[in-house]
Amino acid sequence: MRAGLSVLLSLFLFGCSEAEEASSAPEAAHAPRRIVSLDYCADQYVLQFAEREDIVALSPDADKSFSYLRAEASDIAQVRPRSADVLALEPDLVVRSYGGGPQIGSFLERAGVELVQIGYPGTIAEVRGEVIRIGSALGKADEATTLVADMDARLARLKATKNPLPKALYMAEGGVTSGKGSLVHELMVAAGLSNFQDRAGWNPIPLERLVYERPDVVVASFFENEAGSTHSWSAARHTIAQKQLSELPVAKVEGAWTACGGWFLVEAVEAMANTAGAAKADEK
Repeated sequence: MRAGLSVLLSLFLFGCSEAEEASSAPEAAHAPRRIVSLDYCADQYVLQFAEREDIVALSPDADKSFSYLRAEASDIAQVRPRSADVLALEPDLVVRSYGGGPQIGSFLERAGVELVQIGYPGTIAEVRGEVIRIGSALGKADEATTLVADMDARLARLKATKNPLPKALYMAEGGVTSGKGSLVHELMVAAGLSNFQDRAGWNPIPLERLVYERPDVVVASFFENEAGSTHSWSAARHTIAQKQLSELPVAKVEGAWTACGGWFLVEAVEAMANTAGAAKADEK
C-alpha cells in the first residue's frame, strides 16, 4: 500500500514539475502561428519578426517598390484584405495598419481571430515604441529591443555639429513638402538639417518662395528614386522645382524608408546626413 502511494506521489510531483517548466518556457514558444498581414506596413513587421513558416499570407503590396522588405516577400502567398478571403486562410493572428478598412477589426473579433493593430507613429519615439510592441506581440521581444538599440546607435552617430544647420526642402513625388509636426520633419532634424519649409504639416511645394530663396539641400522622396517617376501634374515636375533638383545637392530617400513608421527610417536619416555633410564640404 505504501509503495503504491509512493508511486502516485512521485507521478504527481513529476506532473507538477512539468507544468512549472511549461509555464516558465520562453515567450517565443507561445508565438502566434498562421499569421496573415493585411497591408504593406504590417508586412514589414511580420516579415521581420514572425517565423517564416508561420506566415500564411501577406498583402498584395508586399513585393512593391515601396515595401522595405520586398525581397523577403517574393515567394510568400498574398491575400486581398477582405474578411472572407482572410478567414478562408484560418489565421490565428492578423496584423494590420490600415488594410481591410475600419470595420475589419470588429469582424475578426466576432470570428474569434486575434488582431494586432499597428499605430501611426508621428515621432521617432513613437516608432521605437511600436517596434517593441509589435515585435513582442509576434513573440520576438528581445529581437525588437535589439533592433531599436541598433537604430538608436546609428541615429546617435549623426548628431549635428554644424552651425548654422543646412536648410533642407523635402519634396515628395506628389508635389508636397512637410513642415513641423510630421515624422519627416523629425527625420530631417535627426539628420542635422533645419527645415526650409516654414509652415507646419503637409503643404504644396512652395514654388513661389523658391523663385527668390533656395535651400541648401533637397530631400527627394521618389518611390523609384528618380524625379522622372513622378506624375506629370505634380508640382515636383514644375521647372522651378526641377531647377532645385538639378542644381542643389539632393538626398535621394526611398519611399520604402519613410512610407511606414519603422526601424528602417534610420536609412533615410543617414542618406540625408551624408548629403548634408557633402554639401557643407563643397562650400569650403
